[in-house]
Amino acid sequence: MTHLLLSIDPQAIDWARAQFALTAIYHWLFVPVTLGLAVIIGIMETIYYKTGSQHWLSVTKFWQKIFGINFAIGVATGIILEFEFGTNWSNYSWFVGDIFGAPLAIEGIVAFFMESTFVAIMFFGWKKVSRGMHLASTWLTGLGATFSAWWILVANSWMQYPVGCEFNPDTMRNEMVSFFDVALSPFAIDKFCHTVTSSWIVGAGLVTTICCYYLIKGTHKEMSKSSLKVSSIVGLVAALLAFHTGDESAYTVSQVQPMKLAAMEALYDGQENQGLTVIAPINPFVQPDYAASEEQPLKVEIPGMLSLLANHKLGTFVPGVNDIIKGGYKKMDGTIELPLAEKIQRGQTAITALKQYRTLAAKDKDDARLPALKKQVKDNMPYFGYGYIKSADQIVPFIPVCFYAFRVMVGIGTLAIIVFLVILFFTWRKDITCGCLKYLHIVGLALFPLAMIASEAGWVVAEMGRQPWAIQDMLPTWVGVSNVGSTSVITTFFIFLVLFTTLLCVEINIMLKAIKKGPEAE
Repeated sequence: MTHLLLSIDPQAIDWARAQFALTAIYHWLFVPVTLGLAVIIGIMETIYYKTGSQHWLSVTKFWQKIFGINFAIGVATGIILEFEFGTNWSNYSWFVGDIFGAPLAIEGIVAFFMESTFVAIMFFGWKKVSRGMHLASTWLTGLGATFSAWWILVANSWMQYPVGCEFNPDTMRNEMVSFFDVALSPFAIDKFCHTVTSSWIVGAGLVTTICCYYLIKGTHKEMSKSSLKVSSIVGLVAALLAFHTGDESAYTVSQVQPMKLAAMEALYDGQENQGLTVIAPINPFVQPDYAASEEQPLKVEIPGMLSLLANHKLGTFVPGVNDIIKGGYKKMDGTIELPLAEKIQRGQTAITALKQYRTLAAKDKDDARLPALKKQVKDNMPYFGYGYIKSADQIVPFIPVCFYAFRVMVGIGTLAIIVFLVILFFTWRKDITCGCLKYLHIVGLALFPLAMIASEAGWVVAEMGRQPWAIQDMLPTWVGVSNVGSTSVITTFFIFLVLFTTLLCVEINIMLKAIKKGPEAE
């Protein structure tokens, strides 16, 4: 892999990352709405199935229409996203395709086809199948979407925490040795739970926003009142679950990606009983001089809280950026963190031994020196990616983005709990349609865009926080890129930008027309 670095256009690396980020951001505009609405629609149709009420049938069909508009366009962006691994990240795909491709294949063959089959019955089977069969199809559509998300998140989690694999120097590929370690890693479970529950917030936020729009306009009051009863419960439960799953996810990150946690907290020198920063005046456009280790003025923090969140124990040590670079501190598993310089040296040893092994094996597969070289590669493979690192600056993510994105996510999540709780109270105990609650309706109107911002911010933290790694400790992003010219990547970037923006505008236009028309009377 090292010889490919010499011919790769440096601009192609940045544009390949930009193109993937563009596709992922657009794709994620649709996914959480699909996952969130699927649960809400399932609950609504269950109520219709139990009561036989034509009112709930009308309510269910309306939200299914909104679901369908979003679902169709979300599929298109997701397919392009997977193709980019082959077009722009071929070195990455070659290096780990045997592992990374497995969950993506399962997602495409099982989950996607399951989802597609039952969504057809859900939309076109109202008068063709029994009510029970239709209800089952609605829930199975949501289950298929969630199952699809599981395998995608398994693949992403493996990039963050590569387990269940072994490098084969003969094929130059990482090969899977335990499917269950990959599919059921603690990182994957935590990421899935947090991503799905946060998506339920987005779905509940969309329903709440549309209903509040109707209440402000004074139309479809009964439909809005019924829908808010469901969305407020789903939203509140989801927001509380998201905080719990977020805590579990933060714990996992602290154990396997300490640099990401340090970047999220703008923490340079860690200590025992480390406080959790609420806010600090970090310049959003400039990477701080972490080596200076200057205490931020006007910093507000909760004493000891970061130690509790990171290690689930009070008074424990949480490393900062400088601690991770210097090494030497004791980790929670009892091992000692290696200095960055030693990791780089071991990574270079692995690369050199691999080159020597490949050269000798090409000449004589029975060469007596091969077993020793193979063992040297295996022993140093956990630090293989560090062999491409030149300086400490390369392993520190852009701290301002991670710092503020994390606070946007948590801040909006806290606000969502409060708003859903208030709406729940007035929906079930008072009259939510009352004109005197105009300001509550206005707040509800902003809930969906805020929830989407929080959802995107969460992915910014997850992906920006693990830079420079395409695969944690194993492969930097600039090593995984395809050997293509920047011109072609730039061209397709702007083609996708125009295409995705057009699709988004079309979806918004169709959705606004459907919202303006409202539910149809049965």
